Amino acid sequence: MNIILLGPPGAGKGTQARHLVDIRGMVQLSTGDMLRAAKSSGTEMGQKVAAIMDAGKLVTDEIVIGLIEEKLTSESGAGFIFDGFPRTLAQADALAALLAKLGQSLHTVIEMRVDDDALVKRIAGRFTCGDCGEVYHDETKPTAAEGKCDVCGSNKMQRRADDNADSLRTRLMEYYKKTSPLIGYYYAKGDLRPVNGLADIIEVQKSIEAILG
Repeated sequence: MNIILLGPPGAGKGTQARHLVDIRGMVQLSTGDMLRAAKSSGTEMGQKVAAIMDAGKLVTDEIVIGLIEEKLTSESGAGFIFDGFPRTLAQADALAALLAKLGQSLHTVIEMRVDDDALVKRIAGRFTCGDCGEVYHDETKPTAAEGKCDVCGSNKMQRRADDNADSLRTRLMEYYKKTSPLIGYYYAKGDLRPVNGLADIIEVQKSIEAILG
């Protein structure tokens, strides 16, 4: 089972992907994580990625697809979760071609729908544990003990520099310009399944589970 989690920054794609990894044994393919891993791997592909990123340039779609192909052919599990990819219609076509080449298919695309104003409020209060990555929020999910992770006990709490209202609205505009056309693309293919991305985390999990069956 291969799925795409689609939605704007802050919609909770990473949180839901980690849940599916834990309960279903799926493999999360986050392009950001893959690029960082490739950069430090020392492989031929990794050296290409490092040179491009160190020069401050964007990694090409061809390289990203190459990294995804490596993962699809070298890792096994109960399926793959595409988190943060595709971002454009060209990338969606490239992913479809890659899956066809490997004799695989896309099971469904889960669109995590959100309200922009509510999303800005959610993100502005978000912080994470620097050690285990657990996500918290000033209002809806504070740590039990101030400054201490409930999961691993670390005191390395951190906030992303761009987790503020102005930066998020800029990121949302980028999403609507480049990525939101994928909603129509996958709807036309009959693959799109929407969920309320601003519901309680457990409710979102249940909605996704109901879709996946």
